[in-house]
Amino acid sequence: MSPSFIADIVLVVHFGFVLFVVAGFAMVVLGGILRWGWVRNRSFRTLHLAAILFVAAESLASIACPLTVWERALRGWDGEESFVGRWVARLLYYDLPEWVFTITYVLFAAAVAAAWRVVPPAPRERERKRTLPN
Repeated sequence: MSPSFIADIVLVVHFGFVLFVVAGFAMVVLGGILRWGWVRNRSFRTLHLAAILFVAAESLASIACPLTVWERALRGWDGEESFVGRWVARLLYYDLPEWVFTITYVLFAAAVAAAWRVVPPAPRERERKRTLPN
């Protein structure tokens, strides 16, 4: 496999991560309104919150996203992109100052944390057993 092809795979995985964070939040909000039980899945919610907290912490610490670094390293200095790479990159990357991304990530993390309170995940099995009558 060529480095450019592997870079495209990394880019698509990166896009999937972003989609998980953004669409996951939308689904939690919508699911709370429509009473979808699956949006209260504790594992999903924990992973979702951890994902955006990782991104926000990374940005606050001025650390470049490892997936972006890896993709760029695989592409090399020539920046060669395939058709897929070019279009997915257009969806994923924007030419804005870093502080805009940092504020956006922190506010989004706060919104995801607030959703944890507004649409709480289901209790852990241990907690559920303690609250059940004998």
